[in-house]
Amino acid sequence: QVQLVQSAGGFVQPGESLRLSCVASGFFFTNYVMNWYRQAPGKQRELVATLSGTTRNTNYAESVKGRFTISRNSAMNPMYLQMNRLKPEDTAVYYCRAFRASGNDYWGQGTQVTVSS
Repeated sequence: QVQLVQSAGGFVQPGESLRLSCVASGFFFTNYVMNWYRQAPGKQRELVATLSGTTRNTNYAESVKGRFTISRNSAMNPMYLQMNRLKPEDTAVYYCRAFRASGNDYWGQGTQVTVSS
């Protein structure tokens, strides 16, 4: 079965770190664009980070730039989102996504991240 499977999220205090992972089942990330999105209660889903499967270029939302890092293993699997210096406003359900121009478009199941003191 072709799917993305995400690791569990967590409950952390402000300033702490958390790493999310996303494993591809049934395909490899080669030539896929990889994203992490998040959706906070009452808000639209937001693109957080992008990693190109070809150029390896990365892009980040301004709100997470310098704190979050998207990456993947050289063996193509898994994809990570390293989140440092977390803030309460980072609280959301986080989703990974992998897509390519041919039309393949896969989403993870989502995982809750809560940042609170």
